[in-house]
Amino acid sequence: MRRTTVATAVALPLLLAGGLLAVTGCDAEKKASQKAELSVSGAYMPQPAMDDMAAAYFTVKNDGGKADTLTKVTSPLSQDVTLHTTEGSQMKHTEELEVPSKGELTLSRGGTHLMLGKLAHKPKEGEKIEFTLHFATSAPIKIQVPVEAASYRPTAPQG
Repeated sequence: MRRTTVATAVALPLLLAGGLLAVTGCDAEKKASQKAELSVSGAYMPQPAMDDMAAAYFTVKNDGGKADTLTKVTSPLSQDVTLHTTEGSQMKHTEELEVPSKGELTLSRGGTHLMLGKLAHKPKEGEKIEFTLHFATSAPIKIQVPVEAASYRPTAPQG
């Protein structure tokens, strides 16, 4: 009887510790899947018609299990980069744009987009413009955005 009690006293904490490790491992996996997993594709900037204003477009894809929010975009080309939505024919400034979990945020002509004012120079077709996308919880993402012809329209779905 005493051997059984000693064996149980030694084995029980080990079994419990093993169970806690297994639970901790599951929690770590669950937390990992509850993060945003962001990538950017389809970025372009039409060559602007004006010297002091431009627009840019891209898609942010989120393969993660948690939504994130695009809070700001910066670029050496402009100190005045703003986020805009379009409702009907009205363009409206917004402070942030949601990137849904298991979904995407698409910036496109006639819809949600970036506006750049007070340009450092007028971008030309073939040039690449650096942007940094800032998010509420994810690390910033730097992208190189090609300047396309003013009439450029992507033919393939972005994303």
